[in-house]
Amino acid sequence: MLHYKTYEKGSGYEWVIFIHGAGGSSSIWYKQIREFKQEFNVLLVDLRGHGRSKSDRFLLRNYSFEDISKDVLEVMDHLDIPCAHFVGISLGTILIQTIAEMAPCRVRSMTLGGAVMRLNFRSRLLITLGNAVKAFIPFMWLYRLFAWVIMPNRRHETSRSLFIREAKKLCQKEFKRWFQLTQRVNPFLRTMRERELPIPTLYIMGEEDYMFLPAIRAFIGQKKYSSLVAIKDCGHVCNVDQPDIFNQTAITFIKKHLTTRSSVS
Repeated sequence: MLHYKTYEKGSGYEWVIFIHGAGGSSSIWYKQIREFKQEFNVLLVDLRGHGRSKSDRFLLRNYSFEDISKDVLEVMDHLDIPCAHFVGISLGTILIQTIAEMAPCRVRSMTLGGAVMRLNFRSRLLITLGNAVKAFIPFMWLYRLFAWVIMPNRRHETSRSLFIREAKKLCQKEFKRWFQLTQRVNPFLRTMRERELPIPTLYIMGEEDYMFLPAIRAFIGQKKYSSLVAIKDCGHVCNVDQPDIFNQTAITFIKKHLTTRSSVS
């Protein structure tokens, strides 16, 4: 089972589950925990191969978005969490949407930060380059390059440094397994863009997320259950760049979709 950590406020409060992105760990939510645990029960997970989820058991499994999503559902079953509000960042937003496709009854709402919904030409070029050289180039060189392209500005330095530091904890083999997933991202996301589940969804994006924000803006007006908040002076990792705005926006959104009202009393 994945490594996880819980902060339980009480049986009358709903659960919020945080899903990090590729190369990160649950530690990237350090600017969210204090505020969220005052309002909800909180579950943090380390995805397979990340953080403290480094069991050999995962090496025997396939690596697909569906398989990785099943890992999260397994933790929910273990903790007897029937459904929850999900908050994700970057590639973690794809996993949340995958969980919603697989088991919509388990997802109360989705807060998707730095959401990845389409890979543009620049990102596809980087992935093609990465796949061509990953066999003989140290993966941290690739990861540093990706971090600089996705988070180029000086004010993104904290986010960039955090993700590079977390990525150093991955082994080369693990990085390659996750990197192979990127080759299937665009066809996978096309299906998600074309079909909208009746689940309240909030996209929180940085105005300076030049690689992924345009795709969200292009389709958000066609969606019935989805809305977008773009944060100024903020890049891809909006929960780190502007944590106060991210927290306030996400908590307000989740409270609108509670089923147990004791959380707001």
